Amino acid sequence: MRSLAATVLGLLSDDDRLRVVASLALGAHEPADVAARAGMDVRRAGRALARLTSAGLVEQDGSGYRLVRERFREALASIPRDEPTPVLETGLGQEADRVLATFLRDGKLNSIPVNRTKRLIVLDYLAGRFELGQVFSEKEVNETLREVHPDVAALRRYLVDEGFLGRRDGYYWRIGGTVTV
Repeated sequence: MRSLAATVLGLLSDDDRLRVVASLALGAHEPADVAARAGMDVRRAGRALARLTSAGLVEQDGSGYRLVRERFREALASIPRDEPTPVLETGLGQEADRVLATFLRDGKLNSIPVNRTKRLIVLDYLAGRFELGQVFSEKEVNETLREVHPDVAALRRYLVDEGFLGRRDGYYWRIGGTVTV
Protein backbone atom coordinates (compact mmCIF):
# COMPACT_ATOMS: atom_id res chain seq x y z
CA MET A 1 0.00 0.00 0.00
CA ARG A 2 1.27 3.46 -0.88
CA SER A 3 2.23 5.63 2.10
CA LEU A 4 0.50 8.91 2.80
CA ALA A 5 3.78 10.76 2.23
CA ALA A 6 4.15 9.15 -1.21
CA THR A 7 0.55 10.07 -2.06
CA VAL A 8 1.08 13.70 -1.04
CA LEU A 9 4.34 13.93 -2.97
CA GLY A 10 2.69 12.38 -5.99
CA LEU A 11 -0.12 14.92 -5.87
CA LEU A 12 2.31 17.81 -5.46
CA SER A 13 4.49 16.63 -8.34
CA ASP A 14 1.94 18.21 -10.69
CA ASP A 15 2.75 21.91 -11.23
CA ASP A 16 -0.89 23.02 -11.26
CA ARG A 17 -1.69 21.25 -7.98
CA LEU A 18 1.48 22.58 -6.36
CA ARG A 19 0.65 26.13 -7.41
CA VAL A 20 -2.90 25.76 -6.09
CA VAL A 21 -1.61 24.50 -2.73
CA ALA A 22 0.77 27.47 -2.57
CA SER A 23 -2.11 29.86 -3.37
CA LEU A 24 -4.22 28.34 -0.60
CA ALA A 25 -1.30 28.52 1.83
CA LEU A 26 -0.93 32.22 0.99
CA GLY A 27 -4.56 32.90 1.86
CA ALA A 28 -6.62 32.42 -1.30
CA HIS A 29 -10.03 30.77 -0.75
CA GLU A 30 -12.27 31.39 -3.75
CA PRO A 31 -11.52 29.58 -7.04
CA ALA A 32 -11.02 32.85 -8.94
CA ASP A 33 -8.57 34.13 -6.32
CA VAL A 34 -6.75 30.77 -6.23
CA ALA A 35 -6.47 30.82 -10.02
CA ALA A 36 -5.22 34.41 -10.09
CA ARG A 37 -2.56 33.79 -7.44
CA ALA A 38 -1.51 30.55 -9.14
CA GLY A 39 -1.26 32.30 -12.51
CA MET A 40 -3.67 30.00 -14.31
CA ASP A 41 -7.22 30.05 -15.61
CA VAL A 42 -10.12 29.16 -13.33
CA ARG A 43 -10.82 25.90 -15.14
CA ARG A 44 -7.30 24.54 -14.55
CA ALA A 45 -7.38 25.70 -10.94
CA GLY A 46 -10.76 24.00 -10.53
CA ARG A 47 -9.39 20.68 -11.81
CA ALA A 48 -6.48 20.91 -9.38
CA LEU A 49 -8.80 21.85 -6.51
CA ALA A 50 -11.09 18.92 -7.32
CA ARG A 51 -8.18 16.44 -7.32
CA LEU A 52 -6.74 17.83 -4.08
CA THR A 53 -10.19 17.79 -2.48
CA SER A 54 -10.83 14.17 -3.50
CA ALA A 55 -7.48 13.23 -1.94
CA GLY A 56 -8.41 14.94 1.33
CA LEU A 57 -5.69 17.60 1.19
CA VAL A 58 -8.15 20.43 0.55
CA GLU A 59 -11.68 20.89 1.78
CA GLN A 60 -14.47 23.19 0.77
CA ASP A 61 -16.75 24.99 3.20
CA GLY A 62 -18.95 28.10 3.17
CA SER A 63 -15.98 30.44 2.91
CA GLY A 64 -14.35 28.62 0.00
CA TYR A 65 -11.42 26.21 -0.10
CA ARG A 66 -8.79 25.63 2.56
CA LEU A 67 -5.85 23.31 3.08
CA VAL A 68 -6.30 20.40 5.45
CA ARG A 69 -2.99 21.04 7.17
CA GLU A 70 -3.40 18.01 9.43
CA ARG A 71 -3.10 15.73 6.38
CA PHE A 72 0.23 17.35 5.47
CA ARG A 73 1.43 16.90 9.06
CA GLU A 74 0.32 13.24 8.99
CA ALA A 75 2.24 12.76 5.75
CA LEU A 76 5.39 14.20 7.31
CA ALA A 77 4.94 12.04 10.38
CA SER A 78 4.56 8.91 8.22
CA ILE A 79 8.07 9.23 6.79
CA PRO A 80 10.35 6.66 8.45
CA ARG A 81 13.09 8.47 10.37
CA ASP A 82 15.58 5.93 11.63
CA GLU A 83 15.91 3.55 8.72
CA PRO A 84 19.46 3.46 7.40
CA THR A 85 19.97 3.73 3.68
CA PRO A 86 20.35 0.21 2.34
CA VAL A 87 23.79 -0.56 0.98
CA LEU A 88 24.53 -3.11 -1.71
CA GLU A 89 27.77 -5.05 -1.77
CA THR A 90 28.82 -4.92 -5.43
CA GLY A 91 32.57 -4.68 -5.14
CA LEU A 92 32.48 -1.31 -6.92
CA GLY A 93 33.19 0.68 -3.75
CA GLN A 94 31.18 2.23 -0.94
CA GLU A 95 29.98 5.28 -2.86
CA ALA A 96 28.92 3.14 -5.82
CA ASP A 97 27.11 0.77 -3.48
CA ARG A 98 25.16 3.68 -1.95
CA VAL A 99 24.19 5.04 -5.37
CA LEU A 100 23.14 1.60 -6.58
CA ALA A 101 21.05 1.04 -3.44
CA THR A 102 19.16 4.20 -4.36
CA PHE A 103 18.45 3.21 -7.97
CA LEU A 104 18.07 -0.58 -7.74
CA ARG A 105 15.20 -2.42 -6.06
CA ASP A 106 15.05 -6.20 -6.16
CA GLY A 107 17.55 -6.26 -9.01
CA LYS A 108 15.51 -3.80 -11.10
CA LEU A 109 16.56 -0.30 -12.02
CA ASN A 110 13.74 1.99 -10.82
CA SER A 111 14.99 4.92 -12.93
CA ILE A 112 17.95 5.94 -15.03
CA PRO A 113 19.88 8.60 -13.11
CA VAL A 114 19.85 12.07 -14.64
CA ASN A 115 23.04 13.02 -12.83
CA ARG A 116 25.93 11.84 -15.03
CA THR A 117 28.17 10.78 -12.12
CA LYS A 118 25.43 8.55 -10.71
CA ARG A 119 24.49 7.31 -14.18
CA LEU A 120 28.13 6.24 -14.77
CA ILE A 121 28.01 4.18 -11.58
CA VAL A 122 24.82 2.48 -12.73
CA LEU A 123 26.28 1.91 -16.21
CA ASP A 124 29.44 0.43 -14.70
CA TYR A 125 27.25 -1.98 -12.73
CA LEU A 126 25.27 -2.87 -15.88
CA ALA A 127 28.44 -3.36 -17.91
CA GLY A 128 29.37 -6.09 -15.44
CA ARG A 129 26.46 -8.11 -16.83
CA PHE A 130 28.39 -8.49 -20.09
CA GLU A 131 31.34 -10.84 -20.10
CA LEU A 132 34.65 -9.51 -21.36
CA GLY A 133 35.81 -11.03 -24.65
CA GLN A 134 32.33 -12.07 -25.73
CA VAL A 135 30.34 -10.58 -28.63
CA PHE A 136 26.59 -10.02 -28.19
CA SER A 137 23.88 -9.46 -30.76
CA GLU A 138 21.61 -6.45 -30.24
CA LYS A 139 18.84 -8.88 -29.28
CA GLU A 140 21.04 -10.41 -26.55
CA VAL A 141 21.98 -6.96 -25.21
CA ASN A 142 18.30 -5.99 -25.15
CA GLU A 143 17.33 -9.17 -23.31
CA THR A 144 20.04 -8.62 -20.70
CA LEU A 145 19.09 -4.98 -20.16
CA ARG A 146 15.34 -5.72 -20.15
CA GLU A 147 15.91 -7.87 -17.05
CA VAL A 148 16.81 -4.61 -15.29
CA HIS A 149 14.78 -1.83 -16.98
CA PRO A 150 12.25 -1.53 -19.84
CA ASP A 151 14.03 1.34 -21.65
CA VAL A 152 16.69 -0.84 -23.23
CA ALA A 153 17.36 1.61 -26.08
CA ALA A 154 18.39 4.37 -23.67
CA LEU A 155 20.55 2.05 -21.58
CA ARG A 156 22.20 0.57 -24.68
CA ARG A 157 22.90 4.06 -26.05
CA TYR A 158 24.36 5.22 -22.72
CA LEU A 159 26.55 2.12 -22.44
CA VAL A 160 27.97 2.75 -25.92
CA ASP A 161 28.27 6.54 -25.63
CA GLU A 162 30.01 6.35 -22.25
CA GLY A 163 32.53 3.73 -23.43
CA PHE A 164 31.27 0.65 -21.60
CA LEU A 165 30.22 -1.25 -24.73
CA GLY A 166 31.57 -1.15 -28.26
CA ARG A 167 29.22 -1.49 -31.24
CA ARG A 168 29.53 -2.32 -34.92
CA ASP A 169 27.11 -3.83 -37.46
CA GLY A 170 24.51 -4.71 -34.82
CA TYR A 171 26.98 -6.47 -32.50
CA TYR A 172 28.23 -5.33 -29.11
CA TRP A 173 31.12 -6.17 -26.82
CA ARG A 174 32.31 -4.89 -23.50
CA ILE A 175 35.14 -2.37 -23.69
CA GLY A 176 35.00 -0.68 -20.30
CA GLY A 177 33.86 -0.75 -16.74
CA THR A 178 35.19 -2.14 -13.50
CA VAL A 179 36.59 -5.63 -13.66
CA THR A 180 36.78 -7.66 -10.45
CA VAL A 181 39.66 -10.08 -10.35
